[in-house]
Amino acid sequence: MAMSVTQTAHHVSLRALGWLHTHREHGALPPDTTAELAEPNTVYKPLGETALAASLVLREAVAGSTELRLARELLDFTWKQLGGGDMLHERLLRYPLMSDPLETYAHFARSGYRHEELDRLLGHTTSLRSARAMEMVPNRRLAVANAARISGFDGGGRAADWARLTRETWLGALPEPWLIDWMTAYNMTHTVFHITDWGRLPGDLPADLAGYLGRWLPVWIDIWAEIGEWDLVAELMIVGGCLPEPHIDPADWARLAAVQREDGLLPRDGAPVEGDAAERFATHHHTTVVAAVVGPHTVSLPPGGETFSPPRRAARGR
Repeated sequence: MAMSVTQTAHHVSLRALGWLHTHREHGALPPDTTAELAEPNTVYKPLGETALAASLVLREAVAGSTELRLARELLDFTWKQLGGGDMLHERLLRYPLMSDPLETYAHFARSGYRHEELDRLLGHTTSLRSARAMEMVPNRRLAVANAARISGFDGGGRAADWARLTRETWLGALPEPWLIDWMTAYNMTHTVFHITDWGRLPGDLPADLAGYLGRWLPVWIDIWAEIGEWDLVAELMIVGGCLPEPHIDPADWARLAAVQREDGLLPRDGAPVEGDAAERFATHHHTTVVAAVVGPHTVSLPPGGETFSPPRRAARGR
């Protein structure tokens, strides 16, 4: 008997979370790692991504006892790797204009993990004109603003101008949808993630942007699924769950479930999954994180919240 969309989403998410938990030691920081982080994308960023996935599983509160246990253990593991927040505190002391300590801390703060000295330091650094004047691409400004909102550092007159920040992004311009490319698509997904705090605040997405995404998201998903860009496909599916009228297509879920490995790994793309366990972790960790995130978004939607799209040819012909 075929599974429903909700059952499929739960199955994909549970297997992905299990894979992240089983292979978590491959994401441990080397013993000699310092707050300087010479290669943050290889030894630091994946920890934050794992923490993000675990925090969202806990936030949605729709997972079963197994998922909740795995998510909590993953958060405990990643928090311990960061010295219970000590590394984030030291990194911010050394580099007070870097935003990654705040952005990483937000995943833990969402789930109740706090560090007193880091809280005091962030209270100071986020109040500085320098911090607000840092030059970033527009969707990155939204990322910092959302991290401050989650962690409680957006008060005292420092709240972001969300309307202005939104309109400065590619998506905010309502651009020609056929000119989207791979990197722009990733930037667009994160624009939506940060505006809505990963689907918690779908009503914060302006109505014209929601309508634009409702029309073109099915087309973009088809395009990147056709060439096997599964990491991006899964991120676009998360966007669908962040809309005020969620976009969920059973065909998308069937396709994603079909490419997921039995152990829970979701391939990054259509290339063969090769290498030893450590190499597979490095290559496919991010995609499996996204798979762990996209499931709870679908499962947590209220009854009747699923919007099933018309045939693809109809969408393309608009």
